[in-house]
Amino acid sequence: MNKTYLKLSLDFDFILIAITASLKDYVLCHHINTQLHFNFEKLEDHEVFFNIDEPPLSFSKYFFYVEQGDNEYFILNNRNSDGFLIPEMNKVDFFMIIHQYLDKEDLNYIISGLNKLPGIQVAAKIDPNKLRSKENLII
Repeated sequence: MNKTYLKLSLDFDFILIAITASLKDYVLCHHINTQLHFNFEKLEDHEVFFNIDEPPLSFSKYFFYVEQGDNEYFILNNRNSDGFLIPEMNKVDFFMIIHQYLDKEDLNYIISGLNKLPGIQVAAKIDPNKLRSKENLII
């Protein structure tokens, strides 16, 4: 009998910005909305199963959509009371995920704007493909 194997590859074609900030998630989004003119809104939490035998861990999730350019922006909390979304990045508090194309000028505007916000220590672009737990970022 012949066996057929299904090879699954996940799409990590997005921009990932790591944010270290001593702010609550809703305060961070408020600062981004007012200072950078975004419009993040709270969605249902992002749930990730770390162990099959245990319930999923929930991480707060915010969303903003820009029709021009068809860009989707997400902010995910990296921490909750039970652990981290991306455990190897335990110094990072939030991740901003940007789907679709974003030119270098717009990306630099967002990163420099984030770094100027009160309460944010650092915001930097990172390569999601270099993360061991990158599957947890699939929305």
